[in-house]
This record gives sequence, structure tokens and C-alpha cells, in this order.
Amino acid sequence: MKLPKRLFVSALALCMGVVAQAQQAREDFAKDITLSGAQNKAYPGPQKQLSPALEGYTPYYISHYGRHGSRYMIGKNDYDRPYDQMKKAADAGMLTEKGIEVMEKVRQIRDEAKGRDSELTPLGAQQHRDIAKRMYERFPEVFKGKTHIDAKSTTVIRCILSMENALQQLIALNPELTVTHDASAHDMYYMNFQDSVLIKQRIQGERSSELWKSNMKYDNGERVVDLLFKDKNFLKENKIDGKRLVNKIFDLATSLQNTELRDKIDLFDIFNLDEVYNYWAGGNAWWYVAYGNSPLSGGNQAFSQRNLVKKIISEADSCLAFPHPGATLRFGHDQMVMPLACLLNINGYGKQMSLDELANSDWINYRIFPMACNVQFIFYHKNDNDKDVIFKVLLNEDEAVLPDLKPFKGCYYKWSDFKEFFLKKINDYEKK
Repeated sequence: MKLPKRLFVSALALCMGVVAQAQQAREDFAKDITLSGAQNKAYPGPQKQLSPALEGYTPYYISHYGRHGSRYMIGKNDYDRPYDQMKKAADAGMLTEKGIEVMEKVRQIRDEAKGRDSELTPLGAQQHRDIAKRMYERFPEVFKGKTHIDAKSTTVIRCILSMENALQQLIALNPELTVTHDASAHDMYYMNFQDSVLIKQRIQGERSSELWKSNMKYDNGERVVDLLFKDKNFLKENKIDGKRLVNKIFDLATSLQNTELRDKIDLFDIFNLDEVYNYWAGGNAWWYVAYGNSPLSGGNQAFSQRNLVKKIISEADSCLAFPHPGATLRFGHDQMVMPLACLLNINGYGKQMSLDELANSDWINYRIFPMACNVQFIFYHKNDNDKDVIFKVLLNEDEAVLPDLKPFKGCYYKWSDFKEFFLKKINDYEKK
């Protein structure tokens, strides 16, 4: 049957839209290959200008949860093992000329990171100073005068240092600020909550045959093994998994952007665009199963952040009772920001879908949780007596939408609507 021209154009546009979604990551990587690092992506900063405040409304309180800034990789074996394995091959004369070049780069990266396992890098500190500065400049009314800033961090040193850098920047901009800050196990029930039930479901999802089959589509590394090593028999005889080694080198390539070597060394040159995409796509599927709302892991992983949402609500209600409440800042980890974005369904990231659907969706992890990723609630009122408070949400400092709520206007929502919807959502889950 021949479609009418109008319907044919619509169908073609729909098909092109699906193709565009499937190709979005490839297109992004062609422009900025460092995006393939996903959780290793150095914080890019806001990508858009903020819309103006609604007429008659003034920002007067900020509630924030952010990930620590750029860090070194976690686990010294991430640096030592690739170098040691390549050095063993080099000593046996089994590295190609390119392999020797790559081994020397890995050695430099390892030496820079020595003794700094998982620590905040200088770039990570700068990211939080920059975020704090933009927060101050975008919403100066929140930080004027002798207002109070309360900050909390997890007990991990990179998070504490991220918090301190942000606070130092704010105090430099306004020395009149009064600041309280803490990092205690007392607050971990909402700052870094670990739910044993959800963790069990997550592990089941990670071990599922569906995820395994999905990742088999992104099998990678064979070409690069041949590029670096003269003889695969050497790898087999020495119990070196060549593909796993190349995967670790890719991790080093993506993590390099967070260090002081980022403008001096490049490891992406040994990978082609298909390989870069495959490494990212396999990781994207894993993150969705582990921390998104994948049916494979129960469809409930986002509820790991229910205590954080309840705390955001209770602290906001307490602070909003004051005419000039300041800001509440929290510093934690990607494994909190990711499910928080999903629980709130920010920009539709709370959707449930199969892994086949995921591959053609706009659920793209590097848009959610680069280093220093953050969620900010910006609250507005008309005057000190205004009880009908509105707010907007920023994801990584860009205005976001909350599809589950009816907007008050544009990207602004009623705080009362947010509380009613998400407290009920959490309460319904906890009743199960």
C-alpha cells in the first residue's frame, strides 16, 4: 500500500528520529571523545543559558547534592597491572613499536597517580570552586549578607575536599557568610545509603543473562591487542587476558582527562570510533541495570535514594520558613546522583525499558553523572509572606524537566506538588 505523502514524511521522520537516537553517542564522541568516559568524564559545566526568573519572583534558597570532582582512578591495580603486564611483554621482546609507545604513556600515568589512589585531582578542586562561583553569580540573592550555608559530605576525603573548595570559594565571594560543615557517619543514612535488598536485586541484574548477551554485542579489543603485541601465544602462555588489558588501557584513556597530564598524553589514538562506542555502550547498559530503573534489577534501584529525597524535602521545609535561608549543600558520589536523577525522573531518566530499547533511547549516562555532577533545587518566592513557593531543578547546572509534575510555568514547579507526589511515591514503595 502506498502511503499518502504526508504520512510517508511523518513515518520517515519517525524512523530518522530513532536512527538519530541510536547514533547520538557516536556523533557526540566524534566531536568530543572524552564523553565516552561516562563517569570518568571531566565536568563540562553548564551547556545552556538559564531562563530568566518569573516576573515578581526572587530566588531565596538552594538545595544541592553533588558528586566529588575529578579524581584519580580507584584501585592502584588500575595503574600497576596494565604497566606490569606490558613491561613483562616488553622484556620478552613481544611488544610492537606502538606497544612500547603505549607502555611508556601508561608508565607516566601510573607515576603521576602513585600514592594518590582515588584522591581528588587539582582539576576536581577547581571544578567545585567554579560550580560554587557560578551558583553565587547566578543566584546572588541567595548568598547576600550574613546568610547561612550548611554543607555536608560523605566521609570520603575526595568528597570532603570538594566541599571545602566550594565553601572557600563562596566565602571569598562573600566573607559575611556563616558556614557550618561536617562529614560524619551520622549522615550516611541519606548521604550514601546502602540498601541490602536493592543491592541484592542489583547484583542479580548484573549477573543476568540478558545483560551478558547485550554486552556480547559490544565485544571489543581484538584489533588493539594485535596492534600492541607481536604474538598472542605469549599472552596465553603468561596468562594475560589481552582484551581485558586493552579494556584497562581504555579506562586509563578516559580517566586521563581528570589529571594534570590531560594535555600531554593521549591514549585514545589506538582506538577507532566503533571501539570507543562499544566500550561506552557496554558500560551504559551496565549502569542502567545497576543504578537505573531496569526491570532486570527489579525496576526499583532508584529508590536507593529515597532517604535523600525525604531529607531534601524536610530540610527545605525547615529552611523555607525563614525569609533568607541561604543554601544546603551536599557532597557525595555518582552512585547517588545517578539513581537520584532516576527517582525524580529528571529529563525522563526514570523510564523502564529493555536493553534493546535502551540501545535506541536517549538514556545516555554521560549526560547524568560526569565528575562533579550535581542536582540543584532553586527555590523562588514573591515576598517573605509568600507560602506558595515555586522551584526549578538544574541537572549539571542546566534547567531540567520533571515529567511527573505539571509545570507551574516553563521549567518552574510548585513545591507543594513535588512534595505530595514524591512522598507518596516513596511511601507506596516502602509499604511493599
